[in-house]
Amino acid sequence: MLVEKENQNKTEYLLEVPDGQHSDVRLDKYITSFVQNATRNKVQKAIKDGYVLVNGKHEKSSYIMQPGDTIEISLPKPPPPKAQPEPVPLDIVYEDDYLLIVNKDADMVVHPAYGNWTGTLVNGLLYHTGKNLSKADQKTLRPGIVHRLDKDTSGLLVVAKDEETHQKLASQFSNKTVDRTYWAIVWGNPPEEGTITGNIGRSPRDRKIMTVVEEGRGKKAVTHFKKLEQFDHLALVEISLETGRTHQIRVHMQHEGYYVFGDPTYGGNSIRYGPGTGSRKSMFKNLFSLLNRQALHAKTLGFVHPGTGEKVTFDSTLPADFQEVLDALRTNCKPTHTYD
Repeated sequence: MLVEKENQNKTEYLLEVPDGQHSDVRLDKYITSFVQNATRNKVQKAIKDGYVLVNGKHEKSSYIMQPGDTIEISLPKPPPPKAQPEPVPLDIVYEDDYLLIVNKDADMVVHPAYGNWTGTLVNGLLYHTGKNLSKADQKTLRPGIVHRLDKDTSGLLVVAKDEETHQKLASQFSNKTVDRTYWAIVWGNPPEEGTITGNIGRSPRDRKIMTVVEEGRGKKAVTHFKKLEQFDHLALVEISLETGRTHQIRVHMQHEGYYVFGDPTYGGNSIRYGPGTGSRKSMFKNLFSLLNRQALHAKTLGFVHPGTGEKVTFDSTLPADFQEVLDALRTNCKPTHTYD
């Protein structure tokens, strides 16, 4: 029996030799036959380096497996490769010697990570900030990501060009003096305005997603919202955050029954309210296909400029897919009210 477990720093395997089975097989060969993509040389090196235990003890590759033996393997993951400059298209709405503001497209990962080493915002920023510099200057100029957006959330991000600017911006985010608003299309009929509070932590049922957890667990999260337009069982809302937790908007809105439209992770990509038949079903099927993500956009961003000391504010237009869905709702669902 083979049990595999992944975490951020290592891959772990647990192998048990069934009772009554006399394998007469060497340890290295036995592991190679069970672990996918393992070669004999790699397994032998792992055994030699001490990453393999048999019944809690280190054994040689030539050890002959016995019924009831338990093999524990703990392999460290290789360090992440250094991010490389790439000519990734970027929508830069402002830039000076200290920082730049990017209007991030949906489907773009902000920072390189396992499974996404290339094509990220950081790869594009490294190319953009270094393409006109000497090699010596490129070594000292590295864009600093101050905050992030989910892969499928579009909108404004501020990026620092040097460490001092990064620290000053990070301090403003930490002290909650940065003004940020998001626009989202959500299911339901939320009140004209409101505040959602509730600690956010990993879901005990699925560690890949977040959920509202009981007091004393997770991290405190506070979300404010204001309704801009109400449609048939859907609303356009403006959202501001007191805290910046993972998936905060999507989790808090789901918790209150206002699922973010199109969100496949938190239940917004099906018809949550109203009839799900006939022409209405066809309309939403087309809209889900058009958007293919959550209808969530980081629309405005304001902060004190670290270089000039002046308050600056940036606004962004809605991306085409978000705008098309909004236009379709205005045409087919008829806004019942528009709020100031």
